[in-house]
Amino acid sequence: MQLFYEIFPVFLFFLAFKFYGIYVATVVGIVTTFLQVFISRVWMKAWDKKQLITLAVFVVFGGMTLYFHDPIFVKWKPTVVFWLFAVALLVTHYFTHKPLMQRLMENMLQEKGVVPSEIWRRLNLVWAAFFIVLGTVNLYVAYFYSNDAWVNFKFYGVTGALFLFSILQALYLSRYLVERNQTHDEKQ
Repeated sequence: MQLFYEIFPVFLFFLAFKFYGIYVATVVGIVTTFLQVFISRVWMKAWDKKQLITLAVFVVFGGMTLYFHDPIFVKWKPTVVFWLFAVALLVTHYFTHKPLMQRLMENMLQEKGVVPSEIWRRLNLVWAAFFIVLGTVNLYVAYFYSNDAWVNFKFYGVTGALFLFSILQALYLSRYLVERNQTHDEKQ
């Protein structure tokens, strides 16, 4: 359910583009991202920083797309968001005690065991590299393919890549959780 909630603005952007074009899709994307931020604030009683960053970038780059009537600005939005996330991951990797991926996921995994800090640091760097590559590929598609191809890439390619990478991350982490549980059981 969380995955659907996260990709809902992308899905509505995709549908609006298919029926009405890039400019209507841009407005739909901004509005649905704003609604997503608002709903998260009401339900969770806190601001989701990732959604706030996405909204801010969408408002700026979507606004430029609408103002200048040039879709290249909205095509830059995913790249800017991915690169901002990569920078955040790298900053926490090199300048804080806990990398961002550990902060985001540690509480979810507490019941299953403890993942060693070096694994979190490795995972943090891998996600940073993934976001850098994904942002770069997005720009390549934005500049060398049609609007239709870019929207399809954004919906199918980016969503699929994020989903697949998340599954690979879960499999990678499960190796260390299982080893931790087995070691813990053997000591008892």
